[in-house]
Amino acid sequence: MVIGTREHYRWLRGIVNALVLLNAIDGVLTIVWIETGHFIETNPLMDLLLSTNPVLFISVKMLLVCLGIVLLWRCRDSGFAVISIFFCFTAYCYVLTFHFNALNILLLTG
Repeated sequence: MVIGTREHYRWLRGIVNALVLLNAIDGVLTIVWIETGHFIETNPLMDLLLSTNPVLFISVKMLLVCLGIVLLWRCRDSGFAVISIFFCFTAYCYVLTFHFNALNILLLTG
């Protein structure tokens, strides 16, 4: 597949859309974990936002990640931008794996 073709952009758009969804799921699960006392937020800025207002936390999280995604999408002809999109997608997959593993452990230990 050649970068810059219609087929490439359609496929890359799917990855970008998945990134937005994965970010939202991560945000919601982070709120659940923090509110139930199972985990703490290690990012000081996000911890402040979360302790102030969970809606503010999720709004800022979505805004920041979406701005980054828009920037990468605008540079999608660059191989570096495409690699960055895949790196972010992989990182979010890892984070969601962590969330679901923790949920599985919590459910099994009751």
